[in-house]
Amino acid sequence: MPCERKPMRYGHSEGHTDVCFDDEGKSIVTCGSDGDVRIWESLDDDDPKSINVGEKVYSVALKNGKLVTAVSNNTVQIHTFPEGDPDGILTRFTTNANHVTFNGSGSRVAAGSSDFVVKIVEVVDSSQQKTLRGHDAPVLSVALDPSDEFLASSSCDGSVTVWSIESQTQVAQWKILQKSSDVSNAKSLCRLAWQPRSGKLLAVPVDLTVQLYDRNTWTHVSTLSDDLITQAVNVVVWSPCGKFLAAGTVGGNLLIWDVVAKLCIERQKHEKGFTVCGMAWHPSGDRIAYTDTEGCLGLLEGVSSSSPSSSSTVPSAKATAAKEKSDYDDLFDEDDDRMLDEGMSDSRSPVKKPVMEDDDDDDDDLMPATGRPRNRGSFLDDDDNSQDPGSVKLDGVPEEDGSSAILPAVGPAVSRPVYDGPMPTQPQRAFQSGSTPVHLMHRFMMWNSVGIVRGYNDDQDNAIDVEFHDTAVHHAMHLTNTLGHTMADVSQEAVLLACEGTDELASKVQCLHFSCWDTHKDWIVDLPKGEDVRALCLGQSWAAVATSALMVRLFSIGGVQREIFSLPGAVVCMAGHGEQLLIVYHRGTGFDGNQALGIQLLQLGSKKRQLIHGEPLPLSRKSYLAWMGFTAEGTPCCIDSEGVVRMLNRTLGNTWTPVCNTRDSCKSKSDHYWVVGVHENPQQLRCIPCKGSRFPPTLPRPAVAVLPFNLPYCQTTTEKGQMEEQYWRSMLFHNHYGFLSSSGYEFDSEGQSQAEKEQQELLMKMFALSCKLEREFRCMELAEMMTHSVVTLAIRYASRSRRMALAQKLSELALEKANQFQEEDQEEEPAYQSREYRGSRQMSSRHAQVENGCEEEEEEDYPQEEQMDAEESTEYRKPSLNPFKKGGKSPERPSPKPMSREGRVNPFKVSGAGKSSSSSAGQPRTTNVLDSMTMSSRKPTPLGGTSKQSKAPVLKPLAPKPKSKTQATLLQMSASKGSMKKLEDSQTEVEKVKPPPAATPPASVENIENRKPKTGFQLWLEENRKSILTDNPDFEEMDVIKEGMGRFRSLSAEERLNWTERAKGESDPKKRKREDEEGQVNEQMESDEGSAKKKKPLDTSAKLSAFAFNKE
Repeated sequence: MPCERKPMRYGHSEGHTDVCFDDEGKSIVTCGSDGDVRIWESLDDDDPKSINVGEKVYSVALKNGKLVTAVSNNTVQIHTFPEGDPDGILTRFTTNANHVTFNGSGSRVAAGSSDFVVKIVEVVDSSQQKTLRGHDAPVLSVALDPSDEFLASSSCDGSVTVWSIESQTQVAQWKILQKSSDVSNAKSLCRLAWQPRSGKLLAVPVDLTVQLYDRNTWTHVSTLSDDLITQAVNVVVWSPCGKFLAAGTVGGNLLIWDVVAKLCIERQKHEKGFTVCGMAWHPSGDRIAYTDTEGCLGLLEGVSSSSPSSSSTVPSAKATAAKEKSDYDDLFDEDDDRMLDEGMSDSRSPVKKPVMEDDDDDDDDLMPATGRPRNRGSFLDDDDNSQDPGSVKLDGVPEEDGSSAILPAVGPAVSRPVYDGPMPTQPQRAFQSGSTPVHLMHRFMMWNSVGIVRGYNDDQDNAIDVEFHDTAVHHAMHLTNTLGHTMADVSQEAVLLACEGTDELASKVQCLHFSCWDTHKDWIVDLPKGEDVRALCLGQSWAAVATSALMVRLFSIGGVQREIFSLPGAVVCMAGHGEQLLIVYHRGTGFDGNQALGIQLLQLGSKKRQLIHGEPLPLSRKSYLAWMGFTAEGTPCCIDSEGVVRMLNRTLGNTWTPVCNTRDSCKSKSDHYWVVGVHENPQQLRCIPCKGSRFPPTLPRPAVAVLPFNLPYCQTTTEKGQMEEQYWRSMLFHNHYGFLSSSGYEFDSEGQSQAEKEQQELLMKMFALSCKLEREFRCMELAEMMTHSVVTLAIRYASRSRRMALAQKLSELALEKANQFQEEDQEEEPAYQSREYRGSRQMSSRHAQVENGCEEEEEEDYPQEEQMDAEESTEYRKPSLNPFKKGGKSPERPSPKPMSREGRVNPFKVSGAGKSSSSSAGQPRTTNVLDSMTMSSRKPTPLGGTSKQSKAPVLKPLAPKPKSKTQATLLQMSASKGSMKKLEDSQTEVEKVKPPPAATPPASVENIENRKPKTGFQLWLEENRKSILTDNPDFEEMDVIKEGMGRFRSLSAEERLNWTERAKGESDPKKRKREDEEGQVNEQMESDEGSAKKKKPLDTSAKLSAFAFNKE
């Protein structure tokens, strides 16, 4: 007959309980943490007899009219039954006893204590005691075998031990349990049970299974398990006949196995999912009493195990058929989510039907079947006769016509296919990142980068404390939690609280807007009836709440209801940062222990948009989401239960990159790190170490540790692997600069420059390493990731290493980059300074700042390098060596600082060659050299930090600086005639090869003629200004210059060259006058000195160009 679960009855106050029957089964005896022992005539008894035996009772046993209890005053007491009169103290311990039990005859009592000791006491004469010592931790349970020969005990030290009672020695021990420090911290009570009558088998709960050990050999002979079990088995108990074994779990599951067939024949679920901590089988075998940790008593009736032949008469083929039917029906049943729902109702209990061997069988031959009602089998089959006869084969059943008539009931069940595929995973519940479990009396409701919210719910107080890391935000608050809030979030503006609804009250959302400037600083919203809050978060001037109705409700920080939208699945958690809202939800059912989560990322600013559209969230295998949120800089980040930290990589299509594994820092398997914050700059994972737990206690205040990040790259023990990991980690952790810039936020430009410098240094180091390993193709791959100016340093390194082919390839790459930059500059409008552009071109926006930081180190050994270059390139200085000058007379070099051969001053400090960052202290020199030769970028200069002409970025590099005349004079005075001759030769060649850049210098608001000679473009513009103004009378001065630049570029190369030559002719007299005043007469230098700032760059550029390209 089907098993029936009776409604639970309240018996004791909340806490540990135990239960047993009297010898005749007429009464149920329970005990609890209220110190009472209650005697129930039945489950419906409204007035049970109550006996107070102490402050707390941990265990109870009853035999032969003797009621034995383990009490909190460290004693084991005896009372008469059913009178309840005290009958003395049986034994004492130095601390409380955890479990007591009788032997089969009732003559002995065994007790295990938290002082690591087990005692066996004679009931008639309590002075006759035997003490068993050997455990290294508190004893969890004890069990005497039916023959009084052995005693089994389990302990928090992780062992199960079998003792010889006579010799008081250990005969067997198995280290199969998880260690714990105390009974209260133990994963399971591990209640042991010997098989009645024979005592042949010892049942031991081990994690999610029950293991059976043979008495004769002390070996493991069998394991009982079931897919319904998701949490540890807590207690086991044998049926009086010894054929069946019942178990109760921490998750509230109740199961019964046929031990011979190793088949689970009954599955029930606690109506509220509470932990089952006590079980007792009725002497008649037809019912089981059980208690939970909430003090309630329950009963399973109709277990049908009284018949001794109930399992032995069933053929093994029939058992296999029933098992196959159970698996198949469990998979396709419409109520298959029963095992995933902890709040199962009575109506969802599985209905059991007997499998009959013959229509004439009586009740004694019934075997309780597993699974669902038989009609579930028609899910795939139209009727029971639709099976393929060839697929139905039973041992001992002839394959003849009418064979189906022999076993009409068994045939269809056996023919069903067996499902052995992946099993569905229990979906994880919704949670708040940064909070500890709700069932704790003292817990963290939120711990984030703003503050800490603690919840207290005990006998004395039900309150919430809010503490801010920075007291300048707000002082600490103490709130009375009258509404029973269980969820919280805190930001710089407000504290958001929420509670689930009850039968009488609706779910509520409460916001304490402490930054509000008016007097009403809080508001409360009631959700519609039946809709409960599941998750919540705060952002910049908004709040979001996800509900059980699969909806997200948005509110303003002042309480105005905003948008509402639906989610594709049940929410798991939410997080907010600024204008970003991150939502994680169940997008389907996971299998084989894996969760199937989806993620949405929304931008809630003035332009609302969805950035991530429900893509799957990657987690480790067989793990669940443990933390979800944002870094302090606003990058989404997630952490799973395996300790793997993943960060969103916006530059790689919103993929998730693993950046850390907290398990690598744990000393033991039971240790974990509880994350409270993630920072990208500096790179820190802020978390709390938890020893033996997944979350910390509220008191004492836990200390925060900082873990480093480490991307899981290959061969990180080698120099190459280390630099690769450092480079890509730097790239990933500095992506937030681009996001902050494009979103309009302020950010640390110095930190960004330093990051750029670090990345280029790593690239150059990897380039040098590859050169040493003769991996020239790899060198080119690295050079493609370099900035334009660092490529020139790579050219220099390759040339000194005598790698001519590599230097040639790098030169072509540098020229390609220069042309690419020039094309982009021409296409860009003056508004190129927009934050979005700076975010996307961050590698080219801060070269000036990077080189300034290293200029003094560079200049010390520069003369030696320059001398070397001069020796190498003496015979190669020809006009064909100037391909870099195609885009090289860069408008960003209008006014360099003085720089002599002795390297007194860096002439490029103002230049802002923003496309690069130097790779080392000695590298920016050559970086700047090639910049002056090749780069024609108008964009980087305004971001270099030295210019004030940001209103017209295209024109900025063209305007002369106030110090240009002085710099030119100092430059000429400090240079020798020989070097000036070289400069004149190379600069003349540059001007011939590169006419377009000559068109770039515009007329300035100052008198340029007093400082520098006119260029070809300036001369052309003077003569064509009237024509441009005639066509466009409303043009401003800058508009005229831009229009003139466009027209000048449209001229043929020959025409531009003519204008350039004319400009040189007109500038000779002024240059000669300046040379005479300084005592240096050089006509060629006068004609070519278009700008004093070009001296050093052009001189060195010519030498590099000569070396790189003269071989053609």
